Amino acid sequence: METRSEQSCALHGRILSLRQDPTHLYYRAIFPVLAVPPKDPSPVSPPLIDSFVGDDTEDLIRRYFNLAPDLTELYQQWSSADSNFKRKAPKFTGVRILRQDAWEALVGFICSSNNNITRISQMVKVEKLCVHYGPLIGHLDSLPFHDFPPPSALVGKNIETHLRQLGFGYRAKYLHQTALMIAEGRPKGWLDGLRNQESPSLGCLAQVGGDMKAGGREGYRKAHEQLLELQGVGPKVADCICLFGLGWGEAVPVDTHVWQIAQRDYKFGKGKHKSLTKATYDAIGDHFRSLWGKEAGWAHSVLFTADLRAFSDKLTAKVEVKQEEKITKSREPPEAGIAVKKKVKRKVEEDEATVLEVEVRNGLQKRARRSARKSD
Repeated sequence: METRSEQSCALHGRILSLRQDPTHLYYRAIFPVLAVPPKDPSPVSPPLIDSFVGDDTEDLIRRYFNLAPDLTELYQQWSSADSNFKRKAPKFTGVRILRQDAWEALVGFICSSNNNITRISQMVKVEKLCVHYGPLIGHLDSLPFHDFPPPSALVGKNIETHLRQLGFGYRAKYLHQTALMIAEGRPKGWLDGLRNQESPSLGCLAQVGGDMKAGGREGYRKAHEQLLELQGVGPKVADCICLFGLGWGEAVPVDTHVWQIAQRDYKFGKGKHKSLTKATYDAIGDHFRSLWGKEAGWAHSVLFTADLRAFSDKLTAKVEVKQEEKITKSREPPEAGIAVKKKVKRKVEEDEATVLEVEVRNGLQKRARRSARKSD
């Protein structure tokens, strides 16, 4: 949902609203209220507790939008290795790779396969999936927000038929069978077990992800191979899931658009690589990995964006060196509007389009609250 430059969505068990200005990203998180069943039968309604305890929203935002890496440093590294990147990238310095939940990324890319950018942007299938199968988190401006459904929600006998009725078409079968494989045909935690440990799930500590090789790290190759066993997952979709959902930065999804870039700018399309076969697909990925290293998928996405007509006229925004304010939350309830300000000096690099610092302002973060009522 988008209202007055604020965008809202359901994410990891909360309603998250975001807006930004040239230097800051602002958020508010609305958590559901959970009922606590009484130990003994009582005429008093069960009390309701606030699930705000241990709020990790700022960590979630920083991880989901992948805010930790230094874009300037990465762009300089990629530009020094590739003159084509150096020529095109300065217009698109704000491109970041999302760090999505693996299951969410898997479903999203199954739904968007064989579609162009315009059609994907018009799709509401994932939203329909959440409305019909995801748990209700709460309401914002009278609109309901549902979290993403787990695989177990899509394994019922009539699920495929219902998904077809919702407009998923042939993808209904892929979604249903893939949900069955993950929920009932794989060990618990199998999908997240394919994740790059340098980019762990929210709340987990990062570990070494392995040594980089020409074809990618061993963990990436294993993840890619196992994802191909799922319904509706081919090499490109598997690489999309590896890149966006599992944190394998060297994954390079190659579609017809990237194939055109490879032919035009990197001399593919001749000899043994004159058509997009599996060998050519692998060769393009290996070439980009040799240029850009373990974040090759990120660099390739910058060139992909730069080549899209919808973005081709965008220019880099210039920002000056300034003193920024980072707002940290106090332990007081958010509705009290208490915040502790800390001055944080940071040099804003000339090449950065936007510096995103998470800030909480008076009354911006809210919690759903309800008091227990005694019955007569």
